[in-house]
Amino acid sequence: MILEQQNDIRTGEDNHYLLEVRNVKMYFPITGGVLQRKIGEVKAVDDISFGIRRGETLGLVGESGCGKSTTGRVIMRLYDPTEGSIMFDGQDITRMKGDRLRQIRQNFQMVFQDPFSSLNPRMNVGSIIAEPLQVNARVSQAEVRERVSYLLNVVGLPQEASLKHPHEFSGGQRQRIAIARALILNPKLMVLDEAVSALDVSIQAQIINLLDDLREQFGLSYLFISHNLSVVKHVSHRVGVMYLGRMVEIASRSQLYSSPLHPYSQSLLSAAPEASRKAKRERIVLTGDVPSPAKPPSGCAFHTRCPKAMAKCGEIRPELQEVMPEQFVACHLY
Repeated sequence: MILEQQNDIRTGEDNHYLLEVRNVKMYFPITGGVLQRKIGEVKAVDDISFGIRRGETLGLVGESGCGKSTTGRVIMRLYDPTEGSIMFDGQDITRMKGDRLRQIRQNFQMVFQDPFSSLNPRMNVGSIIAEPLQVNARVSQAEVRERVSYLLNVVGLPQEASLKHPHEFSGGQRQRIAIARALILNPKLMVLDEAVSALDVSIQAQIINLLDDLREQFGLSYLFISHNLSVVKHVSHRVGVMYLGRMVEIASRSQLYSSPLHPYSQSLLSAAPEASRKAKRERIVLTGDVPSPAKPPSGCAFHTRCPKAMAKCGEIRPELQEVMPEQFVACHLY
């Protein structure tokens, strides 16, 4: 298992995992007929394992529909995983319910892609930011106001913003509000699901710099989910590549962007524009369509489109193995 291999090579407290995802599957039932009986299942996340260290940003990339966002929601316990376990700060949160889950969930928060739809339009900004604190902690109104005022300053918004409503702000400002709301409970982990993809490029840079500053200031760990390889390269310490619900490669940022090993990673990076790249990477064009997660191919899920596929690729599913120091790949080529 990938996580066991990663645990074997880590040393010292700095490498301690805050989050450990172990062999997690998330299958959604397909129903049909008059009685709506189960006739199949969509394998949105299909047996993935990885860890996020304290203070680390792990980027998660892949095509639309590969399971990135579902992975984030499973970690947040918005979905109950079909199989596997999720360890957060040494505690198994996989089957937690009720007050126990509510209490530990204060330590991990999520920022969504569309800041407007994730903010209540009927509440002013001060109330939006304060709500998680008022619901989860016994604090005075004076303490709430002080905390809201502090966080508005931290995310770069004026104090008078607390009296306004979400529709009075730009997209970038609304995302700053969402980030302030996520910070109100002093979380240890933030799941950022395409948090900058709906913003203009110039605003993206501002939010990315803000997130970097916040990670250092508060000692945060991030799961940064994005389809934008350039953004992921800028913010991440390590990067995981997903394809059809499976993790096909995990490596440090420098390793993945300079020498990707999995054919799918190589194809993704060959298509990414990189103005600063000295040597132009040869474009790898994949043939065929992405298979349905309701009927994934046998063996390696990528073998139907892989230019380097071998006979056994369609028969045996490759396990994620460490083939270079800190670089894990699920491919029979290695």
